[in-house]
Amino acid sequence: MVFVHLYLGNVLALLLFVHYSNGDESSDPGPQHRAQGPGPAPTLGPLARLEGIKVGHERKVQLVADRDHFIRTLSLKPLLFEIPGFLSDEECRLIIHLAQMKGLQRSQILPTEEYEEAMGAMQVSQLDLFRLLDQNHDGHLQLREVLAQTRLGNGRWMTPENIQEMYSAIKADPDGDGVLSLQEFSDMDLRDFHKYMKGHKAASSELVRNSHHTWLYQGEGAHHVMRAIRQRVLRLTRLSPEIVELSEPLQVVRYGEGGHYHAHVDSGPVYPETICSHTKLIANESVPFETSCRYMTVLFYLNNVTGGGETVFPVADNRTYDEMSLIQDDVDLRDTRRHCDKGNLRVKPRQGTAVFWYNYLPDGQGWVGDVDDYSLHGGCLVTSGTKWIANNWINVDPSRARQALFQQEMARLAREGGTDSQPEWALDRAYRDARVEL
Repeated sequence: MVFVHLYLGNVLALLLFVHYSNGDESSDPGPQHRAQGPGPAPTLGPLARLEGIKVGHERKVQLVADRDHFIRTLSLKPLLFEIPGFLSDEECRLIIHLAQMKGLQRSQILPTEEYEEAMGAMQVSQLDLFRLLDQNHDGHLQLREVLAQTRLGNGRWMTPENIQEMYSAIKADPDGDGVLSLQEFSDMDLRDFHKYMKGHKAASSELVRNSHHTWLYQGEGAHHVMRAIRQRVLRLTRLSPEIVELSEPLQVVRYGEGGHYHAHVDSGPVYPETICSHTKLIANESVPFETSCRYMTVLFYLNNVTGGGETVFPVADNRTYDEMSLIQDDVDLRDTRRHCDKGNLRVKPRQGTAVFWYNYLPDGQGWVGDVDDYSLHGGCLVTSGTKWIANNWINVDPSRARQALFQQEMARLAREGGTDSQPEWALDRAYRDARVEL
């Protein structure tokens, strides 16, 4: 989950997962087009989902005409698989080349003005904030309780040292023991946190995510290799073409030496205060927050990394999940710069290998259930060289009816043709018609 404002007490810390970053948005969505009274949407069938069987289980699949691939189960919690040789070396080089031609931008997680305005408009008492953060209900805020609900502040990864520095700067912790009583918390002016964070620019190594990325179009008219990869993903996931084709473009990411991405989940639940980014254009609701609803993540390693750069799943196949247990003593398992070696499962980058996992548990009725907390993952520190990866996220709305309406509306727009035949957020118009051969 991503929580923004330490200085607002993280009011949504237990409630919301919100993507508001340019690193997790495919493009400027532009004007939104709502469906004009569509007819009844068809009922969607169950979502395909591979069985893990057991860790180490292998199955043979044919994803391309001239060779077999083998899918190996890496964990059951989350349901995680690895496929060596999913991409050829030539395809990996081509994707990197296309990304370089397109140009990459810095990946960063920062609050938007709209998000800050929405947060500022919420009426939440300081006592309620304290109760949200006080996980063990002992009337005191331990450092790890604050850290467990604080993913970032203005794009900065929060450590025990950061928290104590802020406490000291705003005189929130008079006795300096790193623990806030209810009285000490009540005496604080939370606006001081805001001022403190505004005045402290983080170095690259202090960011939640230190990388560069771009998006490559995979729809009709894209480079034939990009189309071929999307069709391969379609066969791999066994999902309907409508779901896969209407999902996000391919995200390509470069991590230089010193690059990392602290542990996070790729998707989030949709509460009454949120809506999925990909289906918002057909929703009638007006809500302040949106989230990326990603049923599956398919991650491709585009090169061999000289040092570091593993993908870590800190709590894979743990017997139980407890968010507070992620931080014990001085070890924060979410911290991929310091503690990747302590995670339960690490996947080494190997050129052409794909890993994929499900971000949601099943609901028992063939659709999306709760977010799988075990899907927590991150990119370990690149200690030497450069790491290139690509992500295909498969978008599914947890509301089966809304997903059906979305697909119906997209089908109508496709029949009518024109520039609205695909959702605006999913298009990469600047690169759609490029042709590149290596």
